[in-house]
Amino acid sequence: MRFLKLFVLPLFTASVLSASLTSATAIAAGDVPAATAKAPPVPLLWKVSDQDNAVYLLGSFHLLRADDYPLSSDIDQAFAGAGKLVFEVAPEEMFDPAVPQRFMARARYDDGRTLSKVLPADLREKLNRVLAKNGSSLAQLDALEPWFVNLSLVLGVSQSMGFSPQLGLDQYLMRQAAEAGKPTSGLETMELQLQVMDSGPLPEQITALREFVDKPEDVPGMLDEIHSAWRNADLAMLDEKARVEMEQKTPETYRMVNLERNEAWVPQIQKMLDESKQGDTLVVVGSLHLLGNDGLVERLRSKGYTVERVCSTCAPADGPVPVIGAERAFAAKDAGKPAEPKRGKDKPAKDASGKQESGKHESGKHEAGEAEAARQDPARHEPARAEAKPTAPSR
Repeated sequence: MRFLKLFVLPLFTASVLSASLTSATAIAAGDVPAATAKAPPVPLLWKVSDQDNAVYLLGSFHLLRADDYPLSSDIDQAFAGAGKLVFEVAPEEMFDPAVPQRFMARARYDDGRTLSKVLPADLREKLNRVLAKNGSSLAQLDALEPWFVNLSLVLGVSQSMGFSPQLGLDQYLMRQAAEAGKPTSGLETMELQLQVMDSGPLPEQITALREFVDKPEDVPGMLDEIHSAWRNADLAMLDEKARVEMEQKTPETYRMVNLERNEAWVPQIQKMLDESKQGDTLVVVGSLHLLGNDGLVERLRSKGYTVERVCSTCAPADGPVPVIGAERAFAAKDAGKPAEPKRGKDKPAKDASGKQESGKHESGKHEAGEAEAARQDPARHEPARAEAKPTAPSR
């Protein structure tokens, strides 16, 4: 499921792609069932704290359905108590009108190469057959790079299944923050995100595209599987399908998409915690960035901060939950040594800000926040928010 990095990469990707090439494989998804009332998704939410500050880390899914709302009361309370929200990219930069043009410039070849020239002959034939089912052809996409075509194909299926970037957790919370007058910022620039998407090695781009066109009929089931894993906070499944598989099969892409960005974000989150009391912060990033020993949760835990799982619906035995679903990672943790991924040639972390500090911090106790009672119609996906800040654990 390497193509599922669509749900890991920046939200704006899906927004831009929604206007192009999305019908190419819509036939594979079938009809969209009517939304039915469901329990709120189990949140991927952790509280990281020191003596006087707390940062809530929330794992996002960039494309969601209407029946994924309302959200858990745990998220509602974390939002209500946060003085500010931090996303991968600041909302004003993400929705800059100039971004689509910059994005498409990255998606096109500018060195004389074409899609038909870089793809192996058998892959060209398979891709042409997939595109022909909806009246498109390889010739129409010849100026585009494989990573863009792959993401476009996956988005076409996801939209046919009822997923929408406008319903994604990031966009939802951006709107909520704007309505509540809460300040927002980003962990990195849009230019860096564009660079990450456009820098994957060609062999890994081709590998991911081949995975789609080899069995396009399997894609809807795969999308449902990873969405269900996110919805149920199935950490082991998410780790295996969203992180371990990428690390093992496209290691250079994994390094750029996950490792380097996590390394750049940790010092910024430390700065939020280590400075004099600034109020709590809600940090919303793709779920991939919270998983495994490479993830933000374990990286911050290793710095000595108090880390607590926030999940009022989880059984007591479920929390705190280690954020390392792969069996080999569990084994390494049990042995007292973190599992190190295989990496390509090292590159310096990008856009890191803030001085990294690794001193120990005092532990605290966790007290579950009260569940919010009042909620509006899920179809409107605008749950009412708690007026008061959730009860903070003693520190």
